[in-house]
Amino acid sequence: RDHLARAPPPARRHAVPPRFLRSLPASPRSPGPVRFAPCSAMAAARSLSATAQMLATALVAGERRALSKAITLVESTQPASREAADELLSLVLPQRDASRCLRLGISGPPGTGKSTLIESLGLELASRRHRLAVLAVDPSSHRSGGSVLGDKTRMPQLSANPAAFIRPSPAQGVLGGVARRTEDVALLCESGGYDRVVVETVGVGQSEVVVAGLVDMFVLLVPPGAGDGLQGIKRGIMELADLVVVTKCDGALKPVAKAAAQDIRAALSVLRPRDAAWAPRVITSSMHDPGSAAAVADVIEEFRATMGRAGALRARRAEQAVSRVWEHARADVLHRLGGMPGVQALIGELAASAAAGSMPYSRAGSLVGAAVLAPDA
Repeated sequence: RDHLARAPPPARRHAVPPRFLRSLPASPRSPGPVRFAPCSAMAAARSLSATAQMLATALVAGERRALSKAITLVESTQPASREAADELLSLVLPQRDASRCLRLGISGPPGTGKSTLIESLGLELASRRHRLAVLAVDPSSHRSGGSVLGDKTRMPQLSANPAAFIRPSPAQGVLGGVARRTEDVALLCESGGYDRVVVETVGVGQSEVVVAGLVDMFVLLVPPGAGDGLQGIKRGIMELADLVVVTKCDGALKPVAKAAAQDIRAALSVLRPRDAAWAPRVITSSMHDPGSAAAVADVIEEFRATMGRAGALRARRAEQAVSRVWEHARADVLHRLGGMPGVQALIGELAASAAAGSMPYSRAGSLVGAAVLAPDA
């Protein structure tokens, strides 16, 4: 009895509900709890590769759900997902008919009416037997990283059109008005049979010139009374526009909008156009005028035909390809640089010296580059 009193109490075991026990496979060695081995990285990679192949087959067949899943995979920041996304793009790109596709970048200050114009333009393009994909890049929530706005709610008629596909994407803090994977998403849409891709960018100002390096035609929306003539001739977003649309040309704002369009035409006349084959157009639009969307669509088709005949569209795409490869190379080098051993310590040491005034920041950056690119590094 004393021995039993001194014995330690039996260890408490957490009871497992019987419904979970029934679902577990029996262990041939012991009746104890079954232990699960974690999935290996190789098995996970094989699974993602199989997913990429299935998505590629369904995407080329025109399945909308496959396109949504493919975009989710491409926008993922996980390293394994990135490899699967590259495999997916490699599988679908040979099936893409680039000669039929045209990318449009639509930009402008907040409240200009970008979503309103895109919806009316999209319905007009759909009536002309085009398939339209809208990549709406919204401001990101700093807490969740998702989109603050929702362009599907602002384009109800276009969202219900079977010839249209709308995909909001968070900008995630990237300057330039485009998301990190907007180019890859556009390639997926074109591979899925959408011959007109519209990139609606965050209306944040002249940093949106980055979108001009992603699209074939850059459309700038300007509200009436946006500024004087000097604002129009600033080097920046205005000189990159292939089409300028002065919105809200109705009611009391109609004479103001027409005057603004005339001022912009005068400002563009003193700037050298991006391509000798195309002089930028300036038109007005109104949501109350059913012919406004048709007028914009006509200019877009004129641009495609004119630039295509002159070979300027192919040249523009080739120039953009070089810039995009450089941009991705810089991003990859910076990512690899941050993971190299000793780089963080070196940067911290040089940053402390620069902050103390011992050397300029430019010299500190040069020393980091010299240390990394040294032959014995």
